[in-house]
Amino acid sequence: MKNYARIFIIFLFISFISAQTYVPDDNFEQALIDLGYDDVLDDYVITDSINTVTTLDVSNDSISDLTGIEGFIALTYLNCGDNQLDSLDVSNNTALTQLWCRTNQLTSLDVSNNTALTVLDCHYNDLTSLDVSSNSALTDLRCYNNQLTSLDLSSNTALISLSNHHNQLDSLDVRRNTSLTNLNCAINDLTSLDVISNTALTELICHGNQLTSLDVSSNTALTNLRCYSNNLTSLDVSNNTTLSYLNCGGNSLTSLDVSNNTTLIKLFCNDNQLASLDVSSNTTLTELYCYTNQLDSVDV
Repeated sequence: MKNYARIFIIFLFISFISAQTYVPDDNFEQALIDLGYDDVLDDYVITDSINTVTTLDVSNDSISDLTGIEGFIALTYLNCGDNQLDSLDVSNNTALTQLWCRTNQLTSLDVSNNTALTVLDCHYNDLTSLDVSSNSALTDLRCYNNQLTSLDLSSNTALISLSNHHNQLDSLDVRRNTSLTNLNCAINDLTSLDVISNTALTELICHGNQLTSLDVSSNTALTNLRCYSNNLTSLDVSNNTTLSYLNCGGNSLTSLDVSNNTTLIKLFCNDNQLASLDVSSNTTLTELYCYTNQLDSVDV
């Protein structure tokens, strides 16, 4: 009987230990205490108090280690941005639909198990690669201000908004991303950009690349086009009749026809080689910047 009693006590002890989740980062555990999921700063949290939590915001809490997040198995929303994380393991958080881990020190991010993700915001980190091939449900991807040299979006056909500016991309294929309405790929090393298939685009921001041509004839829904600081020698916006903002400055344009763009509010065509400019049809213009050209006439 004594042996049975000892076994029972050991079983209870093991059960007690297994019912806790290890949280070694004091700032993370303090954040959980502040949220009411823990009460003592002792590196452990009762698992039953966190395994049904669906939303967790521990942003801007000076956290450097998110060990223990694996106990939040029901999480659909996680915001751990603006911390000091250099690694993040969300492989156990398979219910996640939104992951916000911006402004950390991440050098890698594995989201292969997070197949339900619709929003991924990982901007302002130190990522050199990002594999989103398993995340076919993604509609919003924000991976700007990293060090990405490539980005494969062929599996992300549901994407509506993509912000991957301020990286080191020399190519970007968005031909399969036909649902895109917002694309910001500025400040990369792109020499070409094919957006013919992206007919839903309302915003295209591709400035600060090395584009020599840009065909936006199929993008008739565009309201915002920013293609300045490239190497464009021509730009046809005759089909883009809904444009309200156009910035094509800092290129090598010798002519620019905006007669069909009657809804333009702001036009920046400075720092080109324009010899003339006719904006007499653009009666809604409130701002016009055409300095540093070769203009000998401007028809307003």
